[in-house]
Amino acid sequence: MSSQNYKWWQTGVIYEIYPRSFMDGTGDGVGDLKGILDRFDHIRWLGVDAIWIGPFYPSPMADLGYDISDYKAVDPLFGTLEDFDTLVAKAHEHNIKVIIDFVPNHSSDKHPWFLESRSSRENPKADWYLWKDGQGSGPPNNWLSVFGGSAWQWDDSRKQFYYHAFLKEQPDLNLRNPEVQEAISDAMRFWLKRRVDGLRVDVMWHLYKDALWRNNPANPDWKEGQPDYDRVLPLYSTDHADVIRIVQKMRKVMDEFPERVMIGEMYLSIHQTVAYYGPNNSGAHLPGNFTLLLLPWNARRIAAAIDECESSMPEGAWPNWVLGNHDRPRLASRAGQSQSRVAAMMLLTLRGTPTIYNGDELGMQDVKVPKDEAHDPQGKMMNVNRDEYRSPIPWTRGKNGGFTTGKPWIRLPDNYRHINVEFQRSDPYSLLALYKKLLEVRKKYEALQTGYYIPIEAQGNVLAYKRENDRQRLLVILNLGDKPEVFSTNGFEIRGKVVVDSNLRKMGQPIEGEVRLGPDEGLLVELD
Repeated sequence: MSSQNYKWWQTGVIYEIYPRSFMDGTGDGVGDLKGILDRFDHIRWLGVDAIWIGPFYPSPMADLGYDISDYKAVDPLFGTLEDFDTLVAKAHEHNIKVIIDFVPNHSSDKHPWFLESRSSRENPKADWYLWKDGQGSGPPNNWLSVFGGSAWQWDDSRKQFYYHAFLKEQPDLNLRNPEVQEAISDAMRFWLKRRVDGLRVDVMWHLYKDALWRNNPANPDWKEGQPDYDRVLPLYSTDHADVIRIVQKMRKVMDEFPERVMIGEMYLSIHQTVAYYGPNNSGAHLPGNFTLLLLPWNARRIAAAIDECESSMPEGAWPNWVLGNHDRPRLASRAGQSQSRVAAMMLLTLRGTPTIYNGDELGMQDVKVPKDEAHDPQGKMMNVNRDEYRSPIPWTRGKNGGFTTGKPWIRLPDNYRHINVEFQRSDPYSLLALYKKLLEVRKKYEALQTGYYIPIEAQGNVLAYKRENDRQRLLVILNLGDKPEVFSTNGFEIRGKVVVDSNLRKMGQPIEGEVRLGPDEGLLVELD
């Protein structure tokens, strides 16, 4: 298939923006749409092809915006619909696509739909949420909330329990109800008509639940001290065989608009994840592949996982890769600061669509947030505080890193005077400079966008593979360890030149025969 047959979301690179922490344009300490516009030069300069913006809808902020009270508006905290339209126009002016978070699994308990639903069992929206009578004086079954405790909340108005996979302030919608499906489709069309280029569907694997409400089986491997949610295996409350039906219905809405992409959030095994491509690729365009986000930083484990992902792809499906997001420890904290460069090379040279989490291009690390300062409900209730992965982007070495003229909603990194955009843009060897260079190289070499992925046998801490098409042959050699490594192959002769290296100091150098890698070093080589 020739390159012109590929979609923009297959050849492009996505950049996740967590809006609360990107840039504050109004001085209230919270990032907003105006702030994204104010710092749009960074997005354009970096060279990404699309931005994915986290939720900005009206919300009581029980879960920092993932509890939506109006699917067709912008919360005043983040700006106005006019601000959003201006941002989309600005992005399109520079040929950058806009993807937004979409949350169909649950709404806020302050949403008018839920207020009607809970008002009485006779209300026209009575069946828009998941209501059940209890078992005796207890909940309907043993399903647990991701944030801990029972997933069932008693409601005095209806004298019934309602289901919430997350907070009790986030009741799950009944997506088996055709009226709810149409309401969600209507909300999708609202944003697609505003020229949004894609939707990232939150917790896609949660959308349908078991219609018989069977108890989940106990997890035999659960031990005291592990998350409460893991006490049972969510066999009947997540990843239901029927979920693909609602995903396909959402895909049909997407297909009403040309060149739109639907991405699914998936915390599942690769074999479960690929099922969401759907029969004949009728489901999500990109079911989120979080394999590398969850693995230990080990070359042999990572090599095996990449091979498994490649071999699991349905015919005609397109892979995607994620190394960081707003819900997981930062890349530089997981892999180490020195390995951030090697990780960038891997992310931007694998076959498939990569997503960069804002701040990873600077090497930002987790920021310790005391429990009494936590905004994240998970941080208040559990030992995992996602605030630590969501600290504001430092733009300068000045006060508050140039993020806000007010008081930041959450702590900045202690090292922001050294790890910031201004400082790294002035350093030709910075991590930010490496990301920019890799993005330039990716655009230059078609083999990196759409070429074949060919694994190369390697030992120790080395990960190696080729990216090829009919005209270009590229070799990627990455040392995922902190000791020197030697790489050679009996399969072909290594002869070529360095296109880019992780330290930006060997570009253009010839390579022949055995390759000696320094600690935490990666090479991208164009083969003769």
